[in-house]
Amino acid sequence: MNRTDDLNKWKRTVEVTMQELIESSEMPKRLRDAMSYSLEAGGKRIRPALVYAVLETYGVPVVRGREVASALEMVHTYSLIHDDLPAMDDDDLRRGRPTNHRQFDEATAILAGDALLTDAFRILTEMPIPATDIVEIIRIFGLAAGSSGMVGGQLDDMLAEKRSDVTLQELQSIHERKTGALLVYALEAGAILAGASREDRARLKQFGRHLGIAFQIQDDILDIIGDEQAIGKRVGSDEQNDKTTYPKLLGLDGAKRALNEEVGAAQDAIESLSVPAPLLLEMLSFVVKRNH
Repeated sequence: MNRTDDLNKWKRTVEVTMQELIESSEMPKRLRDAMSYSLEAGGKRIRPALVYAVLETYGVPVVRGREVASALEMVHTYSLIHDDLPAMDDDDLRRGRPTNHRQFDEATAILAGDALLTDAFRILTEMPIPATDIVEIIRIFGLAAGSSGMVGGQLDDMLAEKRSDVTLQELQSIHERKTGALLVYALEAGAILAGASREDRARLKQFGRHLGIAFQIQDDILDIIGDEQAIGKRVGSDEQNDKTTYPKLLGLDGAKRALNEEVGAAQDAIESLSVPAPLLLEMLSFVVKRNH
């Protein structure tokens, strides 16, 4: 099976599982519809794919990552719903479709995001693994998704808008949390599920940090030269919102060089693992070469 087949298989797996988990809970129909609307919008599903890739790397059945992969994508989806709101990025399109608050209304979109976030943590308590591993996976998930991770990075990103003095170090810190924290979590949680050594867990975290920055640099580049139809949302929104980006600080060519440096560092981390990891290298290549 080639890597594209792997990615498509994992994408279908997490999408089916998320819907099963949503449908198994009692809730108002409108809330379920709003949650399902954003979950069904598609996307690359990179975060759950990283969980599955780590498990396959260590020869562990991917079904072991069922709850972690689904909870992770639910939290990612909640963050997108809230990012699109008028008080945040005020976007009308997400993946080529009306954003959740445009399809429903602002209050429903907020509650759909709240439900996805809260249900994700409940799902993790149901994993058929040792209780100590459940607690550790939930602990690092809270760090990655919360105030010291994604949410804190999002706030600092908003505060940095229209500032002309944002440094490269500040920008890197923002995106290590806003974009990178959940990617690192996917790899670290996968390592716990796979029973990887402490050393390999640290190397996977290092890979995730560089992968996250590479992902964001590519995002910034695509916002300048990407195809709006392929991306599924407005191109040039970063400049319109006066956001500080890697191309703004480094120039387009400088951003491309920074991307290559992050890719090289990520490759080094993977190649230092105790086991071969061609799937993870392929995921890195996918992130760098994607056009949306």
